[in-house]
Amino acid sequence: MSTDSEGKSSLECGSELLKRQFLFDPGYRNLNHGSFGTFPRVVRDELRRSQDECEARPDSYIRFAYPKALDVSREAVANLVNAPVNTCVFVPNATTGVNTVLRNLKFTEGDVILYFATIYGACEKTVGYITETTAAESMRIDDHIYPMSDDALCESFERAVAQIKAAGKKPKVAIFDTIVSLPGVRVPFERLVTACRAHGILSLVDAAHGIGHIPLDLAQLDPDFFVSNCHKWLFTPRGCALLYVPERNQGLVRSSLPTSHGFTPLPKSSGPINNPLPPSAKSAFVTNFEFVGTIDNAPYLCVPAALKFRQSVTWQGKSGEDAIIGFSQNQAREAGKLVADILSTEVMQNAEGTLTRCNFANVRLPLDFTTLAGGETQKAVKIAQWISRTLVDEYETFIAIIFYGGALWARLSAQIYLTMDDWEWGGNVLKQVCQRVDKGEASEE
Repeated sequence: MSTDSEGKSSLECGSELLKRQFLFDPGYRNLNHGSFGTFPRVVRDELRRSQDECEARPDSYIRFAYPKALDVSREAVANLVNAPVNTCVFVPNATTGVNTVLRNLKFTEGDVILYFATIYGACEKTVGYITETTAAESMRIDDHIYPMSDDALCESFERAVAQIKAAGKKPKVAIFDTIVSLPGVRVPFERLVTACRAHGILSLVDAAHGIGHIPLDLAQLDPDFFVSNCHKWLFTPRGCALLYVPERNQGLVRSSLPTSHGFTPLPKSSGPINNPLPPSAKSAFVTNFEFVGTIDNAPYLCVPAALKFRQSVTWQGKSGEDAIIGFSQNQAREAGKLVADILSTEVMQNAEGTLTRCNFANVRLPLDFTTLAGGETQKAVKIAQWISRTLVDEYETFIAIIFYGGALWARLSAQIYLTMDDWEWGGNVLKQVCQRVDKGEASEE
């Protein structure tokens, strides 16, 4: 660990010293940070400290100390995304956040939920559940395949809105990502938020890949709802996610998921409902999410420790968020080129180069869909699953593999503890595994 000109400790991106701050098995290469994230030892220590404090005096901690510590974390995350503290609460993960919003909205006949085909699978199933149990309908925007331009994506959105309105219905809420999970590509979410505002549509931004991944300014973006996992890219323990709801929409989110003591029911003659927790002077929205059943809330309290660690990270004279985001996005681009060269294929990219403005690079695998799978999607999916399992069982790593647009792709996930040597190794492993697929090993199971 080196020190800067002010004598503060610093960790250089891509260094062995920085890698040792994390908890990996020496024999394992973590090439898929984007799915579940991980966190450094100092954050682990804070997690354990909070858990130990809770177990030392459970009632004292949960009822009185925890809400104060939670406020410190809420303030820290609010400062990071430039949002008022009273608009920021925590939920376990982005899927919970999307569910919380959709299950709170009131849908009437003709209301439509609009979303893209690349929506996260669990969120699409949530939409399906909502349309089964409420008056809502849904429209999935299918007329696009990556790589495509940002303009084309936004035009697809406008066509869908026009189609809904032409049918005499109302596009009530639109769900879209900051960065699609699979394939890992950046979305022009800023333009989509603006389009929603122009059409009077509620914007629900699924930023599962957001905080710690790309710069975010929620005051400028001004979405109607925004949820982002802290445990993917910010280095907090699982599960920890920000749910941002501006004051204008907090009346729409009346309940946490599950409903807990913070919920304020409509007045009834049955009298007040007992609440065993201390009274709170905070807003109804903040109180609602302060205690949501008895779970381990320690991950929520680790945001300040994660941010402190991130400030110690350096790269090319930069530190903190600038260093981490700059290094990771640069590595993703370079890793994509390197692995594509090893495989003699290409990186998924559009003409503007916007898809790779993130920590992902999607590299096509040198496998012929028609020859290997006979044009059958299910067979291609099974091949992808075989590759994924083989990487874990025989190579001590994992790289997300997806069948998309008629081809098999590997999603590379850059991170500060990785180096180009790791990606050269990963590219050669993918080449070996693809050669095994060509020889028929994947179809033998």
